Amino acid sequence: MQELRYNPITGEWVIVSTATQSRPVRPSKVSCPICPGGAEFLDVEDYDLVSFENRYPSLRRDAPEPDFKEKGPFRKERALGVCEVVVYTSDHESSLPEMPLKQIVKLVKMWKSRTRELYMEDFVRYVFIFENRGKEVGASLPHPHGQIYAFPFLPPRIERKISAMRKWQEERGRCPICEIVESEKERVVYENDTFMAVVPFYARFPYEVHVYPKRHVASLLELSQKEEEDFAKALKVVTMKYDALFQEEFPYMMMLFQAPLWSEYEHLFHFHVEFNPPKRSKDKLKWMASVETGTWAFINPVLPEDAAKALREIEVEV
Repeated sequence: MQELRYNPITGEWVIVSTATQSRPVRPSKVSCPICPGGAEFLDVEDYDLVSFENRYPSLRRDAPEPDFKEKGPFRKERALGVCEVVVYTSDHESSLPEMPLKQIVKLVKMWKSRTRELYMEDFVRYVFIFENRGKEVGASLPHPHGQIYAFPFLPPRIERKISAMRKWQEERGRCPICEIVESEKERVVYENDTFMAVVPFYARFPYEVHVYPKRHVASLLELSQKEEEDFAKALKVVTMKYDALFQEEFPYMMMLFQAPLWSEYEHLFHFHVEFNPPKRSKDKLKWMASVETGTWAFINPVLPEDAAKALREIEVEV
């Protein structure tokens, strides 16, 4: 069963996908489906960097028609879209912080390429790139990989970001992220010529980090070669600092927020990345319980300035 169901109370589309129940969960290296020789690469001895459509997708190009479209307050639509897996490397034991910088640059270029190609599909309204690292955030495969979802609708949080950015610009005449980049000093974790990583003033998670291009760009497609390289370095430094923080493989959700391309909002959106890690200390997790999940009102138990200081003071060599 795959379909979209509409919530008239919140205006959200919920994806119902029973196929995701069949995906492998935390397999060993021997049975990993995305290692060379695994289920996805049976006749492959090695590979570099690859993307392919998910075997257990939530959204599909050939999504079936629902059994009805509307019955009273109940509305359904096809679960139309694309779900891709992006495998960063053939090395099962590697990870984003451990990969060579040149490999992360190649990954950025692939993200750009997939963004461009997916937006060519007439049913795609939003392309969302992300990585779930660690069992603490539900990652089903330990092999280094991320995913791309091409949605047939604009997800609610993207709508919220667009609305807030538009309101800020109407009131102040400035992009809010451009203003943050110019003003932020205290919570900077790392910066280079074209990118800045900060624990945001309004961080929702204890060790949340945002990565901002210093130039106002709407999406990955606008990055120059220099910006691609600096972006890759920022991602590597942030994740290396994470692993060094508690001397362990640090779990996180990494999310790339781009403008919905070819839309009226494209010019006002400022591309950025959010790292939302679930750890609040080495042995404690920050759970999204009733308040956060039910109201979107987050409670952060760690002062953002303290988190920024802890991460900033960790020295890493790229």
